[in-house]
Amino acid sequence: MSVAVSVKTHALPNVCLRRVVKTNPKGAKTECVLTEGNSILVSNFVASFIRAGDELLFPLEHEAVDAGTQIYIRKTNPEERRWDVFQAEIGYATQPRKDKRNNLFVSAEVPNSQLGISAINVRCEALRDYFYVGNRRRGWDRQSSFYELLRVNPKVSPAELRLAFKLRTLELRTTHAPTGDLRALERAFNVLARPELCACYDALLNDPTSPALFPYGGFGSLLVAGDISRDGSTFYASRILSFLPEQKFKHFRAALRKVAYYDDRAIYRDSRRKLEVLFDQTSLPLLWDSSWNQWKHLLGTKIGLKATFIQSGKYQQRGGAWNLAQWETALPSRIEVAMPSNIAEQIAEVRQTHHRFGQFAEALGLIRTRIESAPVERTDLQKLCAELGIPADFDISLITWKPDYDAFYYKQLSKRARRLYLFQSEYIFDLERAVIAETPQLGHATYLFSKPVNMTEFLTIYGRVAREDIRHNRGNVAERLGFLRRIIHGHNSRAWLKELKSCLGEVVDYAEACG
Repeated sequence: MSVAVSVKTHALPNVCLRRVVKTNPKGAKTECVLTEGNSILVSNFVASFIRAGDELLFPLEHEAVDAGTQIYIRKTNPEERRWDVFQAEIGYATQPRKDKRNNLFVSAEVPNSQLGISAINVRCEALRDYFYVGNRRRGWDRQSSFYELLRVNPKVSPAELRLAFKLRTLELRTTHAPTGDLRALERAFNVLARPELCACYDALLNDPTSPALFPYGGFGSLLVAGDISRDGSTFYASRILSFLPEQKFKHFRAALRKVAYYDDRAIYRDSRRKLEVLFDQTSLPLLWDSSWNQWKHLLGTKIGLKATFIQSGKYQQRGGAWNLAQWETALPSRIEVAMPSNIAEQIAEVRQTHHRFGQFAEALGLIRTRIESAPVERTDLQKLCAELGIPADFDISLITWKPDYDAFYYKQLSKRARRLYLFQSEYIFDLERAVIAETPQLGHATYLFSKPVNMTEFLTIYGRVAREDIRHNRGNVAERLGFLRRIIHGHNSRAWLKELKSCLGEVVDYAEACG
């Protein structure tokens, strides 16, 4: 092994190999004095694995080693055979597979390798004994199960599991239990609250040699003990000493229409922000079930969401190639939800609207046929609704509304409009100084036109062309319509509003736009 490390250092630029003379504790850090008289600071935890005589391999530019900094600790004392230690920031960790000796392992990539080590292969036993146990100082056969720690049975529902976690956490804090016990309890809950991790844990309970998943697919600072390959490119980890996932605290408002509802759990996914949150009936305290998916697109309600997110990901095959899809996933134990005070009334109103869609399906079909051929003003449609027996309080604009559309855009345009026209799957807003065409669906831009002299003539021309014709000015149609520009919705709706106000000649609140 020493030959492999020495050979690699000669081939690597900006890498230093030094022997440790002694270690000096200095508060939250430990100074490692090296043979050349210089020194490097490491965390006290990393220092606990360093002895005088060990060799350290680390990048030259680092005067201190923090979590994620690459460092290799090579043991040199032949009388005390110990594993070498390696710390690095890892990316994606593969699904379990077997090596040539039929041992199960996962391989975690080391992005931006500075020491020549591009992957860490971790045995599934090491994963099991780090992520799937309550007490990491005990062997697997001496562990209390996660179910025992939470005092629940294995058939517990997600909502009951969260309630048990809250009660046990309160009990431990009341009795001033050690921090390690609280962390073990949180680890147990975070494993059992994720279906794929719970299934993995149950399999390990039945057979300790079963494949073990690296939770959330890796991504974080990993400190492991083991050996390096002969070519110095792979570190074979027999034991995990520490893992710190990438964590970010986020506080934002989430649309309930973006949640997929199941009978015992719900999943919020934001494809733009690349966020995922898993709810149970306790964390999202609404009496929902899978039937909500039928009408959720009508629900404009947003909830306040506070959560700690960790990086996660998996490879997906697209177009014949494998691509890494990275997401940020909320830790189940650290989710807080704030509901609007009138949430019950909003849900009841939306359910009533959905009921009317079914009740007046035939009449609404006639209206959709009417707006398919030409733009129709909303008041005319409301008169048609009355003739067809649809109640006056029915919002006719909802018939073209798509599930992924953000109501923010509609509200901003609607309050500026003197008239609203429905045409096919679009809204056409007649403003004082402009005309705006909007498709209520994710991925579509706002089209801005100058104020026409004759609105009827404008609508006649617009009803005969496609948006692609307007963008490319085919047949001079963009000029005839007075097309000015497209305003992209983008990730920040406030930036969209800033651009809209600027185009309309309104005063722009730049502080609000950047918020």
